[in-house]
Amino acid sequence: MPTDRTAVVTGGSRGIGRAIVERLCRDGVDVVFNYAASEDAAADVVRAVRADGGKVRAIRLDLGEPDAAERLMEAADAHLGALDILVNNAAMSFTPAPLAETDAEVFDRLMAGNTRSVFLTMRHAARHMRDGGRIVNISTLNTTRPVPGIAPYAASKGAIEQLTAVAARELGPRGITVNTVSPGATDTDLLRGTNPPEALDAVIGRTPLGRLGRPSDVADVVAFLTGPDGRWITGQNLRASGGLA
Repeated sequence: MPTDRTAVVTGGSRGIGRAIVERLCRDGVDVVFNYAASEDAAADVVRAVRADGGKVRAIRLDLGEPDAAERLMEAADAHLGALDILVNNAAMSFTPAPLAETDAEVFDRLMAGNTRSVFLTMRHAARHMRDGGRIVNISTLNTTRPVPGIAPYAASKGAIEQLTAVAARELGPRGITVNTVSPGATDTDLLRGTNPPEALDAVIGRTPLGRLGRPSDVADVVAFLTGPDGRWITGQNLRASGGLA
């Protein structure tokens, strides 16, 4: 594995994505990440990483736009020169609603931002990633623990898991591993902003390790899969959930 490793991380300015960017940078990886909205949040990540001696660049692109994923990968190529790691973390936000009350536009938006963008970044990686590279796609525990109101979201993430499984077989001969990480309830602003405290308490009660996940818990799993110790794991879905799954 190259010692001068490079990575693209989608959705790297907040929550799990930020933790992944910071962890990879601490491991000596040169990282390019995108963000969709908050320039302040992205700038804070860049400042923190560079203050710690890491190498990072932020690019503002909304992956829900038709050509944004390809533009991100082209910009990363120009900056990094080569690609060793791809982490697809970005996910579109949505308001849960029963299937009967969900507009087709919501389905289309989630499939574009959560699935089409992953397909395009993976296609680019399949063409340009150095042999021995690593691809990790972030899914959700909700593909195996479905709950009412999230049908389009769960469908978009389930499709990512199938892209992972097929790509692992296609890219294996080049030594490229492709895996999914499915976080459980992880303590982010998004989680707390969309769930009442009693719902989070109930999840903690059902989690054998007795707490919410931290973004760093997920980032550490990603770091394992993208590092040398993850070389023999491919085509898998690691459920980083504290035992909730």
